[in-house]
Amino acid sequence: MGVIINIFKLPELRKRVLFTLAMLAVYRFGVFVAVPGVDRTVMDDIVRQGAGGFLGYLNMFSGGALSNLSVFALGIMPYISASIIMQLMTAVIPRLEMLSKEGETGRRKINQYSRYGTVFLSVVQGWFMATWLESQNAPGQTLVLDPGLPFRLMTILTLTAGTCFIMWLGEQITEKGIGNGISLIIFAGIVADLPVALYQLWQKTQDDPENFGPMFIAILGALVVAVIAFVVIMERGQRRIQVQYAKRVVGRQMFGGNANYLPLRLNSAGVIPPIFASSILMFPSQIAGMTGSSSMQWFSNALRYDGWLYLTAFVGLVIFFTFFYTSLQFNPVDVADNLKKQNASIPGIRPGKRTAEYIDFILTRLTFAGAWYIAAVCVLPTLLQTKFNVPFYYGGTSLLIVVGVALDTAQQIESHLVTRSYEGFAGPGGPRIRGRRG
Repeated sequence: MGVIINIFKLPELRKRVLFTLAMLAVYRFGVFVAVPGVDRTVMDDIVRQGAGGFLGYLNMFSGGALSNLSVFALGIMPYISASIIMQLMTAVIPRLEMLSKEGETGRRKINQYSRYGTVFLSVVQGWFMATWLESQNAPGQTLVLDPGLPFRLMTILTLTAGTCFIMWLGEQITEKGIGNGISLIIFAGIVADLPVALYQLWQKTQDDPENFGPMFIAILGALVVAVIAFVVIMERGQRRIQVQYAKRVVGRQMFGGNANYLPLRLNSAGVIPPIFASSILMFPSQIAGMTGSSSMQWFSNALRYDGWLYLTAFVGLVIFFTFFYTSLQFNPVDVADNLKKQNASIPGIRPGKRTAEYIDFILTRLTFAGAWYIAAVCVLPTLLQTKFNVPFYYGGTSLLIVVGVALDTAQQIESHLVTRSYEGFAGPGGPRIRGRRG
């Protein structure tokens, strides 16, 4: 409660938080704006029937936009897929690699290429979506009121514009708000279904009190709390490498000689690996499911959300993207060079190449453990839900995203509060902090 009060006491932080909430409200409002020429009631029934498969999974990531046949039905996944492709191309194309090292200018150029890729993927997925919607017309249910080429073109245009608008909202939140905009949009879509999940659980206690009695609810609640606590502990876990700064003399004063720590997180990749892995697996499943081709039906069935092939591919992709994204975010060679330039070293390790190898060795072991932790958290709740009928209304991916995004956003808010408090302490009227005399 005190943190919330402090947030609204600081004008800049208050403005950022209110801006973020306003943008998320705009996003949630757009979820209920339907695509022209469709019956949302029929679509909601179709999604409910496929709640345990691909449609339910895609609907979860779109925040319910798919069941409403909203203009945001494609969600943010085309942008995430385009970002994945650009990051992969950056690692293999020298020109893009040079751009990535040009600082802010290069980053903006790569982001622009990602936007172009988002539009292209949205058009492709919009076409498959429109074709699939027309195929759902059956005796007794009319999903598309007036099928044909005009409907397909209108659907492609609407869905592409919706995805581009979500992408813009995410960028605005990142720049002017608090936290990562894209992650917060996914977070808002997942959390929006929490009241419905709690109501469904309450209905089960009323309909089947023998199997869903007070004892079962207590055990389920304790299990949920334990899983959340485990995720929080692992997300906060880090390995601290001691760094010693060399002493240097400036005039008659001696500076440095103090020790600090280089923190290496157990999960340096955050929630990116499960999001990337899910989007990669969604794209081929969406194509296979929406073409309606009998020759590709085996592929759609094999990649069921609870199938062994999907889970195996998901674990493999999570491990791959954990290592891949960590390597993009943290370069041991650059860290070792920066330490050397600052006259800092790790005790017992020679500066330069040996320092880079030592950091890389520790980072690889941490990343390996973190990758399996992410995979376990994402897969085990899904197995409990699908194989043992445990009423988890959030899979492991959703739980990791919700907890991870909440922790990252809270950490950014705390950093703003600490920075503001320091400025108030060491401002024009505050005490002066001098270098330590040796």
